[in-house]
Amino acid sequence: MIVGMWENNGVRRGRMRYRLTDTENDRSWGSCYEVEGLFGEPVRETYELFGWAPESPGEPWRSGGRVWLVPQDTALGPWLLEDVEGLGPHPGTDGPVLTGTDDYEGPPLGYRGPVRLHDEYRLLGGCREFARVLRVEEAQPLLVLRGFAPGEAMRQVLAKGTRRALTLGEAELEIRDDLGDRLTERYMWPTVGGRRPSSLGADLIDMELDLDGSPFAVVPAHARPVWDRWRAGPPRARGAWVGLGTRQRDTWLDLVRERGCRPAHHDRSGGAYELDGRHVTDVPGLYLALGEAVNGPGGYFGGCLDAVADCLRGGFGHAAGPSTLLWRGSATAHEHLSHVLAPDGHPYDLVAEVLGVLSQGGMRVAFA
Repeated sequence: MIVGMWENNGVRRGRMRYRLTDTENDRSWGSCYEVEGLFGEPVRETYELFGWAPESPGEPWRSGGRVWLVPQDTALGPWLLEDVEGLGPHPGTDGPVLTGTDDYEGPPLGYRGPVRLHDEYRLLGGCREFARVLRVEEAQPLLVLRGFAPGEAMRQVLAKGTRRALTLGEAELEIRDDLGDRLTERYMWPTVGGRRPSSLGADLIDMELDLDGSPFAVVPAHARPVWDRWRAGPPRARGAWVGLGTRQRDTWLDLVRERGCRPAHHDRSGGAYELDGRHVTDVPGLYLALGEAVNGPGGYFGGCLDAVADCLRGGFGHAAGPSTLLWRGSATAHEHLSHVLAPDGHPYDLVAEVLGVLSQGGMRVAFA
């Protein structure tokens, strides 16, 4: 069994939540109970905004929010900056500085021209020029696999001990919850570093993985409470996410999406669903409520319009065909999501768009 129980001096320690896999050869390097270095601060980018003209006075962005930067050149696409923090005016400049984590695209190569900024709900302002501030290179993180039980392939690697042997190539760190179900994963290209006997078991080791030059998505500190809740197992009751802020709801939706996109769900025909819309105050809240309406607590039914359309075709708990959705408390969503901004800054009605997608997919919506 991948996620096993282990003991130290007869004491039952718990489940091995983590498995390291050689993705190129489809073999297990081994499993462990604890991983140090999984949580941390992602690499942040810093931007100076020259000639900043705010849409309204005051701090234009919410701390920890999301900001889209839209180039004036319409041939270039916008990009997303997440977990944004404003640093105020920068000495020697005529505009503010903000930091955040870029999405996978980042700014268009070589572009420094005018950009407009918005937070998906309102236009924040624009600047005549922006510049990325070069960051000080930080030491690459280490992952420490504590209580690691090496598989046969890893034992051979450790026995050789050469630099070439210890460079593992692409590896997947599989993360499971306390029930033994797969929660998510992280990819890396690590090199085995220091290792020593572990205090967690006579046959176990604590092994360092050097990630120098290897992309690795650490889990932001603000996401840890959500991960801790999910690592205990999926929610048993609907609405476990309602007390969270938007960025933690985004984290919840990420975990829901990864679980929901695995082939482990059976479609039901002739579905009749009920959506509790009282807490649909932001974009992730809308998709979380819709996922729970169709698939129960922790359920997934899309995280964007295209994904909802895919789910309506079957394979995500709902068999393609006629069905009904009773949407209770829809006024909340209309209040908060009927005037939002697309990545390019154009306004649209997200509630109307979702209703249109559901209708085209054969799902009739009634309101109460």
